[in-house]
Amino acid sequence: MRPGSRPRRMRGTSAGSGPGLPFAALCHMRRKNTMTDRQRLKELGQQLRVDAVRAADAAGSGHPTSSMSAADLMAVLASDHLRYDFDEPSHSGNDHLILSKGHASPLLYALYKACGAISDEELLRYRKLGSPLEGHPTPRLPWVDVATGSLGQGLPIGAGVALAGASLDRLPYRVWVLCGDSELAEGSVWEAMEYAGQAGLANLTAVLDINRLGQRGPTRHGWDLDAYRRRVEAFGWHTVEVDGHDVDEIDAAYRRAREEAERPTAIIARTVKGAGVSAVADQEGAHGKPLADAERAVSELGGRRDLRIDVALPDSGGVRQRPGGSRVDLPTYAVGGEEATRDAFGRAVAALGDARPDTVVLDGEVADSTRAKFFVDQHPDRFFEFYIAEQQMIAAAVGLQVRGWTPYAATFAAFLARAYDFVRMAAVSRADINLVGSHAGVSIGEDGPSQMGLEDIAALRAVHNSVVLHPCDANSAARLTAGMAEHDGVSYLRTLRGKTPVVYGPDEGFEIGGSKVLRSSASDRVTVVAAGATVHEALAAADALAGEGIGVRVIDAYSIKPVDAPRLRAAAEETGRIVTVEDHWPEGGLGDAVLDVFADTRSTPRTMKLAVTGMPGSATPEEQRREAGIDAGAVEAAVRGILRQEHEPAAAGS
Repeated sequence: MRPGSRPRRMRGTSAGSGPGLPFAALCHMRRKNTMTDRQRLKELGQQLRVDAVRAADAAGSGHPTSSMSAADLMAVLASDHLRYDFDEPSHSGNDHLILSKGHASPLLYALYKACGAISDEELLRYRKLGSPLEGHPTPRLPWVDVATGSLGQGLPIGAGVALAGASLDRLPYRVWVLCGDSELAEGSVWEAMEYAGQAGLANLTAVLDINRLGQRGPTRHGWDLDAYRRRVEAFGWHTVEVDGHDVDEIDAAYRRAREEAERPTAIIARTVKGAGVSAVADQEGAHGKPLADAERAVSELGGRRDLRIDVALPDSGGVRQRPGGSRVDLPTYAVGGEEATRDAFGRAVAALGDARPDTVVLDGEVADSTRAKFFVDQHPDRFFEFYIAEQQMIAAAVGLQVRGWTPYAATFAAFLARAYDFVRMAAVSRADINLVGSHAGVSIGEDGPSQMGLEDIAALRAVHNSVVLHPCDANSAARLTAGMAEHDGVSYLRTLRGKTPVVYGPDEGFEIGGSKVLRSSASDRVTVVAAGATVHEALAAADALAGEGIGVRVIDAYSIKPVDAPRLRAAAEETGRIVTVEDHWPEGGLGDAVLDVFADTRSTPRTMKLAVTGMPGSATPEEQRREAGIDAGAVEAAVRGILRQEHEPAAAGS
């Protein structure tokens, strides 16, 4: 059966050989007496354990013991508290279930089988080539919102989804996040705890699976539930401590979470890793591997079952649709004037907010510097402050786009490095997010190297299916800001602190993947490729060299990824020589993007890269570029040098 479709739900009897009530007596029953319901839930928990063991055994790999500890928690949630239409994953009223401990994917897939979303045959193709049931969940499955497995990300992203529900969608769906205790050592979890507590996200419930054991031994706090409670409550959360294998306690805890109207809830559950199988229960050394004797384990768990859960449907809403918009009235700037590209971004995203009601902006307490402040002035209801918590900011952007919003997350280019794993995982999630990094390169001036984004182009180029844009003037920055909203995937706009000359008219078009030729003639002997601040240095150098009779073509490679390969190949063919100049380290930046164009061609032009190579200090922007060897004088010298090399005799023995 194709994933995404659902088999017809059948009533029947347990398929296992071990003890168990008949299926008809266990499943699809409304609450009539406590004992019957309790037994049904316990049987379902055992089924989830059995299927987790079977899936990992069929794959020859996986994390069944991590799945077994949380089986009862998920059985009760799906049976009696989750509201979800598996036939319509985009239903606007659906709850969201995020498996932050993504390595416990056998549990999630076993739950999907119990909900009728996948078949047993699909379950046993776990981790096989072509199966969407991957080792850690990804949105290849329609019921998975985001990829997990890099620990410490599920709760921050869940906070973003809950934020959308509370502040934007204003719908009663809930967000449930299953967290492992090992990942509670991640700082990003506590960024999420603080944000969700301060924001009062009562629609968010974190289920903490405290099974005591991590990958190589005990976790930091073991089974000290009180230690977790004190920490979580310090951030303003409502907490409930439970025996994670007592279905009555679990059910009561979920009810309390749903009734809490002011605060997010953390259910702190004491569980046993490998619960139900004596060979692995609470045993070190069993993490991340199938059980040695799966058949015996299944027998000890009571045998195979085929119970089904009728998950309650959401109460209201329909299919989520991205809000429509009108034509964007972007700001314009006169050629010959000066304006900072960060200012152009701020005014453009504010204009985008006027035209597109799905636009939201996220800040890391630097909106005055990134110029996201222009958006908050006009659209305060769609602006969200995350303070100096860049991981939570990016995670919230991912969560907001789950609900169909179009997020722009802005901070200094250098500080995006703190959240890089969230950016990387956003690509795995197939997330559509727009990142803006201001204060790029040595051109910021006196603040010094701690504030200079010098690795950002390389980092963002390495992200799968990403876009990296670096405009040199205000009109191009405004156009590209709007263009990012139409692009799928991770988009990055690099902006400048200082003012730069406006070289393009307000009607000039800028496409992702394009470039602009700013100087060109039939007698050009060298092509200089630049982006951002170095475009203006290249233009000054070209003008000076023209006075000496040296023709220089200047290309503004504002789209660094994808780079404009056809234009670069044409320039190389016509001039034979390329000099790249960038305000970035030489590794992985513009120069490497240009060189990659010629990696698979027979004819490679003579090339030279100019980039920042020494650690900068404090100086004016002009002094910084001169010291780094990326100013107009350095470009002139490079052009003369690359021409001179062709006339110098080769060294002996070369």
